[in-house]
Amino acid sequence: MKIFFKIVGVVFAILFAWAAYLQYNDPDATTWYLIYGLAALASALFAMNRLSVYVAISFFFLAVIGTYTQWPEQFQGFAIGEGDIVNIERAREAGGLLIIAVIMLVYALRIRFEKGLKV
Repeated sequence: MKIFFKIVGVVFAILFAWAAYLQYNDPDATTWYLIYGLAALASALFAMNRLSVYVAISFFFLAVIGTYTQWPEQFQGFAIGEGDIVNIERAREAGGLLIIAVIMLVYALRIRFEKGLKV
C-alpha cells in the first residue's frame, strides 16, 4: 500500500503542476500559480514521505475555506457557453480548490495512520 500512496503523490504533483501551467492566460494567474504550485509541492513532499500532517491539515482547511468563498451564487456548471462566464469561472476555481482539499485530507489521514499520530 505504501507504493500506491507514493504513486498518488507523484501523480497529483504532476497534475497540480499542470494545472498551474494552464493558468497562464488567467487574469489572476499569479494567485493560481501559487495555489497549485503549493499543492504540487505538498504532493511531491508526500511522495517523498516528507510532508507534515500539520501542513496537510492546514492546506486542507485553507482549500475548504477557499472553496466556500469562491463558490458562485448560482452554480451553472463548468463548461464555457452554458451560462454566465463569471459563475462558470468561479465554479471552476472552487472545483479546483475542492480537489486540493480532498487530496490534502487524504494525505493528512494517510500520514496520521502511517505514523500513528494523535492530532
